[in-house]
Amino acid sequence: MYLEKNAAPGGCPVRPCQKPLCLLIISVIGARLQPFCARSLSLTSSQNVSESPPARADSTFKVTMVPGDGVGPELMTAVKEVFKAADVPVEFEEFHLSEVQNMASEEKLEEVLSSMKNNRVAIKGKIHTPMEYKGELASYEMRLRRKLDLFANVVHVNSLPGYSTRHNNLDLVIIREQTEGEYSSLEHESVSGVVECLKIITREKSRRIAKFAFDYATKKGRSKVTAVHKANIMKLGDGLFLQSCAEVAELYPKIKYENIIIDNCCMQLVQNPYQFDVLVMPNLYGNIIDNLAAGLVGGAGVVPGESYSAEYAVFETGARHPFAQAVGRNIANPTAMLLTAANMLRHLNLEYHSNMVSEAVKKVIKQGKVRTQDLGGYSTTGDFVRAVVANLRHRTV
Repeated sequence: MYLEKNAAPGGCPVRPCQKPLCLLIISVIGARLQPFCARSLSLTSSQNVSESPPARADSTFKVTMVPGDGVGPELMTAVKEVFKAADVPVEFEEFHLSEVQNMASEEKLEEVLSSMKNNRVAIKGKIHTPMEYKGELASYEMRLRRKLDLFANVVHVNSLPGYSTRHNNLDLVIIREQTEGEYSSLEHESVSGVVECLKIITREKSRRIAKFAFDYATKKGRSKVTAVHKANIMKLGDGLFLQSCAEVAELYPKIKYENIIIDNCCMQLVQNPYQFDVLVMPNLYGNIIDNLAAGLVGGAGVVPGESYSAEYAVFETGARHPFAQAVGRNIANPTAMLLTAANMLRHLNLEYHSNMVSEAVKKVIKQGKVRTQDLGGYSTTGDFVRAVVANLRHRTV
């Protein structure tokens, strides 16, 4: 069993935690995490965190920041401005890693990995992957995931109050395995004009992501898990994934289990997304469904995301799009990155600050006076950030 039933999503022990969870984490990961787990905050009960601020942390939390490409650096600037206004006890260690800006090397990658391993929590933008083959098939984005074993990507697709779309009041979760599948970087040209690309599916990792999905559903009070596959065509590869999900489902009799073919899943999401609760799937399908589902609630600029291993958590937007055409134009929507940052604070047990940031962002959306172009408005990134900061200051008065 990979995770205990009451563990945090992904069994990730990086959050400073209360005693029962801390003991659980130590038993799973080992005594070497005791100093980190002991670094807890004096928080009020969960019922009161939104009413009064907690005692200040003994020290700030160090978090690795990788702005990435496209509008990533602008969005990270927005995060830093909002955190400063909210007096968030987080200190960023910032690293610029980019394949398209000549800021990528083995030494830089190792620096980023070292920081992530030390801090155990990171926030990052999209690192753009060039399509040109330059002798290395695995991108820096993929190598980061593999080095940290970030096997589970979680995207919570939630409608924003005050912003109307074709389907309102959506609430579904997409869980994607992201260390194998079509992203295994195993390609070669067997003869001229014939390329073989290997898709790797293993029982171990299929069962691991399936168990993560069912543990997540249990912890969050969800009622159904749906496995997405193409086992009718890829009978062995996707067949193994589907079999693994079915085996794990038997361990969770209180959670309904279904499966659906990927092409039908796309159609059903567009027609009737309310039928889904938690979806679990291999790598490529997850990448497609993440973006499709983000489009249902407003697009790439509004959906947060996160990735977990057994030891690390990396927070990034749900739909990974660098939006390169918007660089320097002050038009990017910071909603997704700010909500991602708020989720990161919740992961660190900074519930008060997390609620304060997320509520301020959602209030701006709900009021409808300040909206970026992707949401049909004319406001700039700066306008949005200033509106969020104003809400934060109004709350603290």
